[in-house]
Amino acid sequence: MRGLLLLAGMFLAACQAVGSLTPPPTFTAQAPSTLTPTIVEPTATTGPTSTPQLIPGGEYTVRLHPDGPLFIGDRVSIEVISPGEDELQEKNVQIRIEGPVSADLGSSAFTEFGIGGRVQATFNWVWDTSNLEPGEHQIQFAVQPEGPEWVETVYLHPAKDVPSPEPVAKWEKVQLDCCKVHYITGTDFAHDLPDLMEIIQRQADDSVQRMGVEFEQRVIITILPRVLGHGGFAGNEIYISYTDDNYAGNDLSQVLHHEMIHILDRQSGGELRPSLFVEGLAVYLSDGHFKQEPILARVSALYDLDQYLPLRELADSFYTSQHEIGYLEGAALVQFMVNRYGWQAFDDFYRDIYPHPSEKQSLAIDQALQKHFDLTFEQLESNFVNEIQKQKINPDMSEDVILSVTYYDAVRRYQRLLDPSAYFLTAWLPDGEQMRQRGIVADYLRRPSSPENQMIEELLVDIDQQIRQGNYGEAAKELWLVENKLNQVEVEVLIGAALPGGVQQQIRFFD
Repeated sequence: MRGLLLLAGMFLAACQAVGSLTPPPTFTAQAPSTLTPTIVEPTATTGPTSTPQLIPGGEYTVRLHPDGPLFIGDRVSIEVISPGEDELQEKNVQIRIEGPVSADLGSSAFTEFGIGGRVQATFNWVWDTSNLEPGEHQIQFAVQPEGPEWVETVYLHPAKDVPSPEPVAKWEKVQLDCCKVHYITGTDFAHDLPDLMEIIQRQADDSVQRMGVEFEQRVIITILPRVLGHGGFAGNEIYISYTDDNYAGNDLSQVLHHEMIHILDRQSGGELRPSLFVEGLAVYLSDGHFKQEPILARVSALYDLDQYLPLRELADSFYTSQHEIGYLEGAALVQFMVNRYGWQAFDDFYRDIYPHPSEKQSLAIDQALQKHFDLTFEQLESNFVNEIQKQKINPDMSEDVILSVTYYDAVRRYQRLLDPSAYFLTAWLPDGEQMRQRGIVADYLRRPSSPENQMIEELLVDIDQQIRQGNYGEAAKELWLVENKLNQVEVEVLIGAALPGGVQQQIRFFD
């Protein structure tokens, strides 16, 4: 068992670096032949989008949406991703279609995009291809002022080849006491709809009971028929992934409850509401992150495994810290404070946190702690660590925790390399209301579907099931297969970066 823990720890390090492609000595399983790395020379029709020309001093990355091949009738969105942040806040990108049907698609300034704040120029649904002919089309890009300028060649496939269920898919709505639920016909959610309505209402009722406040209005829920991020986002409305082959392994009830807590939390006020407590509260009141789990005991296991993140560091870089560890520690901290001081005292403290002149959330938390509990952040953490060290854990919990952390690291690594629109820090998540008004479904229905994508996603789905069933050895073996394949992908990236022409251009689409 100790060997399995050490192997899982090796996976944690491998998630960010190219490692050995040979099997760990603790396993005799061999990678299947389908894991042989392959580099495909792109053509005008092989890729979902054509690749940007390499401009000396430029190297901007362009992504077109929806994912996958483009078809006549698509309303195409464009991301122009900067190679860095130097002075780009003062620049913009101008786009023009050249050819038999020329069109000026306008300009867009470079701004921060997504949770990760990636600097890019974003064009939402700027190119309507309805009246065009299949074949190659030229897009001109110009960064203003002072360039660079370049041309993309994009291939549009015939409308008759649009994949199912798109040709007949449309937005539908069902209304409950709590919610308005929007979904796309022909999807897994549409098929399971009768069984899901009670689940949604029950999660809303439980969220209200736990928070002690009512929803100010019906919650708008948009169902995503593909994986984006970890499967749940909350803003003006809730976005939830629901698909039978969800490789992020989440459960509709659990993630929906988490996002509903976010809605009620935002309603309840508070000028700052640090991320550590925003996410910690949602996990605590949902009795776990992606599943029901003993929160304090799992953080105790993390501490014993030397994976604990100091709270001040976590508070100041929450969303860029290790995801599962951060969310569990935030939840455990909330649980500890509620257990020690009571819900009302915790809530009074949480709603009374104000920004610090340094803009550091840790210092803002420290101010509020001293005001409400006469404690510094360091003193609170010391008490917290003493409490988690008292928790009783068993070896199975340690296996489960470390493999869960490793599994979700592998999910995010897969997204960064082979499904970048889904990567949580920069997920492509167009506004649901606008999509419904325009009748657009392709941005949510299409996703990368190469044999490589399908193979890795199938493995990730099974890994999640094996962990939930306590089959940790099998989960670790399959994680090794996934990591080996992703290592090979990164090797292809390194090889491609050293080659001229098409391969180098293709590789630049990896985030």
